[in-house]
Amino acid sequence: MDANIKRFSMDYFSLKGKIAIVTGGNTNLGMSYAIAFAKAGADLFIPYFLEDLSETREAIESEGRRVVFLKGDLTDRQYRKDVVETCLKEYGKIDILVNNAGMGVFADFLDYSDEDYEKVMNLNLNAVYYLGHEVGKVMVKQGYGKIINIGSALSYTADGQCPPYVISKHGVIGITRDFANELGKYNIQTNAICPGFFATDVNKAVQDNKPLFEKISSRLPGGNWGTLDSLMGTAIFLASKASDYINGWNISVDGGFTTIL
Repeated sequence: MDANIKRFSMDYFSLKGKIAIVTGGNTNLGMSYAIAFAKAGADLFIPYFLEDLSETREAIESEGRRVVFLKGDLTDRQYRKDVVETCLKEYGKIDILVNNAGMGVFADFLDYSDEDYEKVMNLNLNAVYYLGHEVGKVMVKQGYGKIINIGSALSYTADGQCPPYVISKHGVIGITRDFANELGKYNIQTNAICPGFFATDVNKAVQDNKPLFEKISSRLPGGNWGTLDSLMGTAIFLASKASDYINGWNISVDGGFTTIL
């Protein structure tokens, strides 16, 4: 038997002893990634913008893991530097980065303001590049690392009234592939998760809009929207040794939404 087959174990999926930064990891999808990592053995560093920490802190600490929070705006250059420097001061290393923080502003295309366009692009795309670039430098010195960018079903498709969201999420795939190409030689893997429609508070207005809800559900082969635990295994996989030979790819966790016309 090949020695590589013999050495494989479920420990490949363990994050024991790892340090993970999850931007926006205190709410919604970001919380699911952060708690998944804690369950797999990692300690967390969470840059956040909205005040809502207690639930995430309690969930992570109940797993026996440590979490550090730092409030700020990821579109601010100094704050991004503070994120990296504070994480290194607290933990001494950065094993995993999840670029999860994002936003959307919805308006008619012809009336869409330049200010809203720039605001969404600066967080959803530019901050992903800049923070990934800073963390990448740390990972190069370490000789390893995992970067996970968060795209969307709209990384492949388009929808009305959200031009910068669509454009930025397409761009996240480009950043992912570029980072994989640039950083792969340093034993750093960069991949993306592209979530579809999930039954969260963020999507409550969509779920309450019966025609839109039914339109989306009709494109799901199973007919069901995702739940947050649907994302957690994929995040652990991409953050762990089990995915060491996957680099520059995007995994859709969308129930098949983007496979159906």
